[in-house]
Amino acid sequence: MAETGKTKKLDSGWLAARSTAVDQSGVHLTTSHPPTSANPPWIPALVPGTVLGTLLNNELIPDPFYGLGNEAIIDIADSGREYYTFWFFTTFQVKLSGNQHFDLNFRAINYSAEVYLNGHKMVLPKGMFRRHSLDVTGILHPDGRNLLAVLVHPPDNPGEIPPAGGQGGDHEIGKDVAAQYVEGWDWMIPIRDRNTGIWDEVSIYVTGPVKIIDPHLVSSFFDRYTRVYLHTTVELENRSSWVADCSLNIQVTTETEGSILLVEHLQSQHLSISPGAKIQYTFPQLFFYKPNLWWPNGMGKQSLYNVEITVDVKGYGESDSWKHPFGFRKIESSVDTTTGGRLFKVNGEPVFIRGGNWILSDGLLRLSKERYETDIKFHADMNFNMIRCWGGGLAERPEFYHYCDIYGLLVWQEFWITGDCDGRGIPVSNINGPLDHDLFILCARDTVKLLRNHCSLALWVGGNEQVPPPDINDALKNDLKLHPFFKTSNESNNSLKGARDPSQYLDGTRAYVQGSLWEGFAAGNGDFTDGPYEIQNPEDFFKDDFYSYGFNPEVGSVGVPVAATIRATMPPEGWTIPIVRKLSNGQIVEVPNPIWKYHKYIAYSKAGSVPYQIGLYGNPKDLDDFCEKAQLVNYNQYKALLEGWNSRMWTKYTGVLIWKTQNPWTGLRGQFYDHLHEQTAGFYGCRSAAEPIHVQLNLATYFIEIVNTTSDELSDITLETSVWDLDGTCPYYKVTDKLTVPAKRTQAITEMAYPKSKNPKPVYFLLLKLYKMADFAIISRNFYWLHPKGGDYKLLESYKTKKIPLKIKSEIFIRGSTYEMQMTVKNNSKKPSSLKSLNLIYPPHDRQDNHIDHEMVSKEQVQGWSEEISKVGVLQRIRRHFSLEDDDRRLTETSGTDTGVVFFLHFSVHTAKGHKQEGEDTRILPVHYSDNYFSLVPGEELPIKISFEVPSGATPRITLRGWNFHRGHSIH
Repeated sequence: MAETGKTKKLDSGWLAARSTAVDQSGVHLTTSHPPTSANPPWIPALVPGTVLGTLLNNELIPDPFYGLGNEAIIDIADSGREYYTFWFFTTFQVKLSGNQHFDLNFRAINYSAEVYLNGHKMVLPKGMFRRHSLDVTGILHPDGRNLLAVLVHPPDNPGEIPPAGGQGGDHEIGKDVAAQYVEGWDWMIPIRDRNTGIWDEVSIYVTGPVKIIDPHLVSSFFDRYTRVYLHTTVELENRSSWVADCSLNIQVTTETEGSILLVEHLQSQHLSISPGAKIQYTFPQLFFYKPNLWWPNGMGKQSLYNVEITVDVKGYGESDSWKHPFGFRKIESSVDTTTGGRLFKVNGEPVFIRGGNWILSDGLLRLSKERYETDIKFHADMNFNMIRCWGGGLAERPEFYHYCDIYGLLVWQEFWITGDCDGRGIPVSNINGPLDHDLFILCARDTVKLLRNHCSLALWVGGNEQVPPPDINDALKNDLKLHPFFKTSNESNNSLKGARDPSQYLDGTRAYVQGSLWEGFAAGNGDFTDGPYEIQNPEDFFKDDFYSYGFNPEVGSVGVPVAATIRATMPPEGWTIPIVRKLSNGQIVEVPNPIWKYHKYIAYSKAGSVPYQIGLYGNPKDLDDFCEKAQLVNYNQYKALLEGWNSRMWTKYTGVLIWKTQNPWTGLRGQFYDHLHEQTAGFYGCRSAAEPIHVQLNLATYFIEIVNTTSDELSDITLETSVWDLDGTCPYYKVTDKLTVPAKRTQAITEMAYPKSKNPKPVYFLLLKLYKMADFAIISRNFYWLHPKGGDYKLLESYKTKKIPLKIKSEIFIRGSTYEMQMTVKNNSKKPSSLKSLNLIYPPHDRQDNHIDHEMVSKEQVQGWSEEISKVGVLQRIRRHFSLEDDDRRLTETSGTDTGVVFFLHFSVHTAKGHKQEGEDTRILPVHYSDNYFSLVPGEELPIKISFEVPSGATPRITLRGWNFHRGHSIH
């Protein structure tokens, strides 16, 4: 007997075949002629996944993300829809028992399908973003072995790809309710099968006579968040032929430190449900006094409670159960009267938005919890607090939202409308949106039900740079209208009486905005006023005329990855760097090789306004040199972008979202980490600039500013400013103490006067440190490399020959395949004797994500790892050092007689191999670093936390390199 309220995922053992190669019908496949193994035309299938993913797994097509492989794959516009119409087949074991009921659930397919189970046919209607639940109780096989075949059809309007490409191809995909990026964009190649397939979870779900459907959880707040109520409405279906006498239960629990489970509430309600009836039931509200609140990243903890609903039926027992983590928080969104920008508040506190645009995790929809967790943690690591799910991509999956809940990322979720495919472009697209408006509205409502209980979900938006057609827009406005509790911050009404329970709304807790350029975003009236999308002079981000509106939903730039990624994703002919040509008018033009052009390379110069930024460091010699200099530009570009917004926090801006944080394929623009999960230096420029308390240099005014995004005033703090030249001397040093900075404020402190001195160096380094007077703990540290106006960084080329001694300490903690390392790197060259007071020790930030005990693994940590320990045995604690490969000391000191700044150090993790072939990628990815691409002045020390998973059978080797540090060191 199967356990009720449980899901059995059908994610393995699938076969697939092109429909035109299969002679049998679906009835025959699931009765008399089932495929028994991967024999032609049947091949092992990727489910969840797409047709293209399955073909790639079987090496039947080139890798579309490698080199020009996508050009060798036939496009659906040329092959016809039948070519990508596929059968998917599997078997599963489940046996009917007693009064149990079984549902076959498809959380999403693209685009329509016929389902055959044990000879019975069912239809999955059209729409990429809708769930399908089929009651298969009466057709399960008595012996428990069940045969399932699914014939999946591509989108009805897959469109064609014009020779020049373009935004959304010929825009025909906009006639369907589907992801629009699949016809290609200026950052994306066309997806040849248009993502045809069973692309999301398939499962068998078992219940008793009564089923729980789509519970809705809502919290309301009164008396300044001290009095909180949990509202819950649930739909119940009696699937039996008799009256069900039910006990409906809700339990709210929380975990304390040490994994102790506390029951906050336990409530039972009795009700009867008529045979075959569906009813909606609203629980009496549950009262909480001062619960732990959920906060966005950088504002507090992401406290989550566990809500469990069960229904027991008299004479049967537990019939169904449902669980969901839930965060108590209130999100408000309105147009700010000061800036005209969209203003978000969480739990009454304004949130200065610094985040990024998201397309999807993988262009072939190879989605996984593991990849989602890495993606979302990367965003949290950058100190971002919002992700915008762009309208040409997905309604993101619950696993995506789960990790946004965990890591504190607010989510702006758009529906499937874009200006390019729904109203403009060449050719001009259909302004009336999809052909079937009712289908769009159905998919939208189902998406709301799927995602609405996630505390990270902050905003619904009708479309990207376009408003949905009037009837769809009106339906969404009505469906997503705010409950009175969420329309205003005014809590003068301290009674819940007289208002409809908020959990009875479809949502009602978060705003709906009709388009990404409306109602506080960009110009606010639909004019095309987001962007720009190319390289900028770093100082321009600080200028009054850079961007005129309060909230920019898209501003983008460059994003070339490291050289190892280029080699891993392109054949040798793609390893040549762009040719730089100087025109007769003096302007620079970059000519990338054909593979880089195909991978959407964007120039590091802008004709007439931005000189070739890589060339400021000297002409690159080869791929490694080019990519290293590109990382310098990436770091400065994105740090300056966010610092420019920081400088005008609340006076001009309420937020910014960078276009974009990542690529769903191996693209070469607009990304902070590549498709292989290697971070660019821009990642760490953002991490620095977006920290909650930040000290920065205004590159336009050369005033030093302190950015305090927190709700607490900063007092009794000290600013330390030091300038370092290429000879290792410190020509400028200043301490400004007893500073106070109000909450939610950017405050100019003092001018950095060095550039106005008599003979400023042509290249110099600036180190800013903000620390507490009470204990000298560093609050913020910021490092710049600068030149006087009109200069360049070419002197840094000769700086590569400097040999600066380092002292490197390391400590490793291993549990199973997880490595956690604490590295401490010190610039061992002597600081000038005149700077005895210089605060050179940089302790870890007092933040949970960076904390590690240097000497001991605590008892609480061991308890938290109990599940892992049970799998791998005794917790291994290994203390080694960062050393040469044939050495095994805990402390390493590298030789060097020069004094100066050790510049642009970065760690990487590899598998230990004696020899590797040219282009072979030995990196272990992903890796989480507390910092990377960092520089140290003489005497300065910096701890770096590194964590990663080691593949089975591999031995990790960690390498440290830098601009003027080229010796690799390893741990085995």
